[in-house]
Amino acid sequence: MKKFIKQLFGIGKTTGGEKKLEKLTPKELATKAGEPWVQVLGLEVDLENLNQGAFELDWNDIFIAKLIRAGYRGKVDADIVDQWFQNVCRNVVLETWEQEEAMNPDLDERNNTKNLGDGRREVR
Repeated sequence: MKKFIKQLFGIGKTTGGEKKLEKLTPKELATKAGEPWVQVLGLEVDLENLNQGAFELDWNDIFIAKLIRAGYRGKVDADIVDQWFQNVCRNVVLETWEQEEAMNPDLDERNNTKNLGDGRREVR
């Protein structure tokens, strides 16, 4: 009986022009809104050499266009994103280094010297 009533009133049917509502991914939502989007999908670490690893990134075309307008260049989108990601990582390292320098101004580790004051320095 329920099936007959659904058929009678067209419940559950879609016409050719209608789409079933689907849940959009964050990438699709950003793209639909005209916003740049990038996300880290994964991280791989070489367990034999923990200093080696790789990030897997995903992005939309709007993000690529924004990078190109910012001056990034490459043959393919992955090259452009790689340049951007390297800059982000480089800036993180520089910021960390600057914070270390600011927290310990008396140590100059590059020259192994210590400022003793009154123009004097200890060289180690």
